[in-house]
Amino acid sequence: MKETVVVVKVGGAVVEDEAQLAQLLRDFSAIPGRKVLVHGGGRRATQVAASLGIESKMVDGRRITDADMLSVVTMVYGGLVNKNLVARLQAGGVNALGLTGADMDVIRSHRRPPKGGVDFGFVGDVDRVDGQALAGLIERGITPVMAPLTHDGQGHILNTNADTIASETAKALAPYYDVTLIFSFEKKGVLSNPADDDSVIPVITRADFCRYQADGTISGGMLPKIQNALAAVEAGVKQVIITLATAIDGRHGTVIK
Repeated sequence: MKETVVVVKVGGAVVEDEAQLAQLLRDFSAIPGRKVLVHGGGRRATQVAASLGIESKMVDGRRITDADMLSVVTMVYGGLVNKNLVARLQAGGVNALGLTGADMDVIRSHRRPPKGGVDFGFVGDVDRVDGQALAGLIERGITPVMAPLTHDGQGHILNTNADTIASETAKALAPYYDVTLIFSFEKKGVLSNPADDDSVIPVITRADFCRYQADGTISGGMLPKIQNALAAVEAGVKQVIITLATAIDGRHGTVIK
């Protein structure tokens, strides 16, 4: 029987809200046994870029990452956000280690080619995650804290979607553990009515998702999140939960199966 590991992804909005973040870190620290934290930080990157006179450009919620913006996200994601999370987890008794994909060659990616007239710049699409290397750290009692940065093996850092990092990490760990992947954010789960915070859809299957997408119940930024979740389940991840950042105990939110 496999041991369990919990992979928790925390979004940029939660990282920027001190009360939510403090609660999430307490709850994450209280998760028994093996665990991994994956974080975003887009809002902080936008703030830092603005202070440096660098304009943030977005297409369909995805950041255009030119050379100047790549410098900002590398500093913010790999430094400011990542190391603050590591320090706070250490204070909570969690032996955390901050990682980008370049560290230990743990996540290799390729630069996304232009598509539909849009060049996203230095944005990476994941080719592989070294699950064995991560498992080796985890078995030593280390909790990886993963920033949304990868590399191409040719000396280039690439900005990579944090939901994708979480999904691909969970998939890479699935041969070694029974993995639960938790996407935590500012809502209680996937909502059937965006205006009603209590309209949580308890379970979504692939068939459900196709129906909800077709009728418009699920749209926008939730689409890639659920697509990542379904891909993880189909690749052997035991379960995926989308839930409120202050409810990561596995008993709340929307279960993807």
